[in-house]
Amino acid sequence: MAELKFEIVSNLGTLSENAKGWTKELNLVSWNEREPKYDIREWSPDHSKMGKGCTLTADELASLKDIINEIDLDSFE
Repeated sequence: MAELKFEIVSNLGTLSENAKGWTKELNLVSWNEREPKYDIREWSPDHSKMGKGCTLTADELASLKDIINEIDLDSFE
């Protein structure tokens, strides 16, 4: 299996942290020296390990933002 290369270009925000210190983050990440994409996943405290996640292009992130803005969060309480 080939080595996975990544660079966190920009940390855009932390969504949550679990008891072991892993954080779920929104970052701009370059995978295997490619163009950076928006990325949501859990990271170990030193960012040496990661969980499964989701990568999004700028257009996909914009679509997700539109969808989230349409959600009435009060209806889920």
